[in-house]
Amino acid sequence: MTSKEDPEGPDAPARAHRSDRSPWNWLLLVPVVLPLLTFFYNSDSPRLAGFPAFYWMQMLFIPLGVACTVIVYRMTRKRG
Repeated sequence: MTSKEDPEGPDAPARAHRSDRSPWNWLLLVPVVLPLLTFFYNSDSPRLAGFPAFYWMQMLFIPLGVACTVIVYRMTRKRG
């Protein structure tokens, strides 16, 4: 048996080809990379409700990550 032959034999059912190569997947990098860019929020001001910028910006990253995930899910799900 060569490496190119199907190990399940010629009568095996064909598997559906799945591709996760949507350009929408690049949007998932935003909630990963943005918190790593500390120069955006490495300061005490501006304060929001008495909280330094670091704390309230960290809290903004949570809904940002959720929004990016929802957008990618809705744009890449299989309709059928």
